[in-house]
Amino acid sequence: MVKNASDFFSQNEKEDIKQAILNAETDTSGEIRLHVENNCPGDVLDRSAYIFEKLGMKDTVERNGVLIYLSINHRKFAIIGDSGINSKVPENFWNNIKEEMLINFRNNNFAKGIVFAITKAGEQLKQYFPYQKNDVNELSDEISYGKN
Repeated sequence: MVKNASDFFSQNEKEDIKQAILNAETDTSGEIRLHVENNCPGDVLDRSAYIFEKLGMKDTVERNGVLIYLSINHRKFAIIGDSGINSKVPENFWNNIKEEMLINFRNNNFAKGIVFAITKAGEQLKQYFPYQKNDVNELSDEISYGKN
């Protein structure tokens, strides 16, 4: 059991994840965040929606934020998008990403699964929300961690 969520990934894995976010956000106005915490009280989608709101992800101009949520000890995860991106992606898009993430997670390749999800989300964001010359990075690219 991991005591601190911030210790779950190695320093190299954290750098790989941050670089994946930077790469995915290139040429798009979309925003991607990763939130990691030890425990997920209740339903994972409810918790993800709460964290989405808490991180200010509903405040993006085009409502095109994507959150990847990971609860280490409860072995739960989710990937959710805001209304702008959800209205554009194919119906099973998030579920298909989750299935691929799960394959990686089962092989203890957590960082690889996260990087895959970030990359796939970034591809969709680039397609539907291309970079505008006045675009600003609306949200931090750093991994956020829960206190539980």
